[in-house]
Amino acid sequence: MKVGILGTGSWGTALAQVLVDNGNDVLLWGIDEKEVEDINVNHHNSKFYPNPLAEGIKATLEIKELGNRDAYVLAVPSVVLETTIEKLLPYLDKKTIFINVAKGFHPVTHERLSVVLNRCIQKEYNAGVVSLIGPSHAEEVIERKITVVNAVCEYEEVSKKVQEAFSNNYFRVYRNTDVIGAEIGVAIKNVMAIASGILEGIGQGDNARAALITRGLAEMTRFGIMMGGKKETYLGLDGVGDLIVTCSSKHSRNFNAGYQIGKDGGAKHFMETNTKTVEGISACKVVNEIAKEKGMEMPIVQEVYAVLFENKKPEVALEDLMSRELKSESMKEYNKE
Repeated sequence: MKVGILGTGSWGTALAQVLVDNGNDVLLWGIDEKEVEDINVNHHNSKFYPNPLAEGIKATLEIKELGNRDAYVLAVPSVVLETTIEKLLPYLDKKTIFINVAKGFHPVTHERLSVVLNRCIQKEYNAGVVSLIGPSHAEEVIERKITVVNAVCEYEEVSKKVQEAFSNNYFRVYRNTDVIGAEIGVAIKNVMAIASGILEGIGQGDNARAALITRGLAEMTRFGIMMGGKKETYLGLDGVGDLIVTCSSKHSRNFNAGYQIGKDGGAKHFMETNTKTVEGISACKVVNEIAKEKGMEMPIVQEVYAVLFENKKPEVALEDLMSRELKSESMKEYNKE
């Protein structure tokens, strides 16, 4: 399969290596001249990884060179997904598969990312949009450590092609047709990862993280079902699986962002100085706004929002969560709308 990857960041590079390991013809497109030269000349992407890349990975600064591909991987932040795909559109010349690996929502319209792509890509060029998502860190994929994710698409014949292109002895891909549920799950888990990092930053331990993951799963499930997702999705890779890895790993940008906020005693400094993509920040804003519109209680999301955007102290947010009205834990709440 001939695959074009938009984005020479850590995830795009790691997925390029998976595809090359599987015998696919891969070309990366990026906007950083140093990264592209490093890939082509040195077979490295030194900005992200210390070790050499697999032979056969190539990169370009010219997006027009990505024309005539069987599939495109969108490995760019959610906030620039729409503008990036618009750059590619003039060079499409046949029906092809679009594989999104970003997690979040459109920052203005609040659309899920597959909705954004289906809206932007003309039907005559769109063979199907697949979200390749699940519990995964690029830092482990590049080292060929065991990773399992989902190819999420309403058309199983399309997701099966993606599944076959990416799967090997260290990277296993399942299929899932619950597009709404899966995309919402992997977006909300980034908000919970920020909360988990905050807990670590203010000195809390494993008990608090376990509580956060469990109660975060409850919020994720309620929100997802309200938006049209299926409850069982949240017990799988794009629910509890992604929630566990992102809330517990030093590789997670969202966790690390939360940790710094917790250590600082507030988000002001981080929000003013951060230069990295932290998807959970924008996702928190979107989810909080939708929850308010729908009249849905999302206490963890609401407190993370208050810390990020209202200068609330993390310790005060935690105290407010712990002093909420006492209630019973019931599986019925996972269906509450």
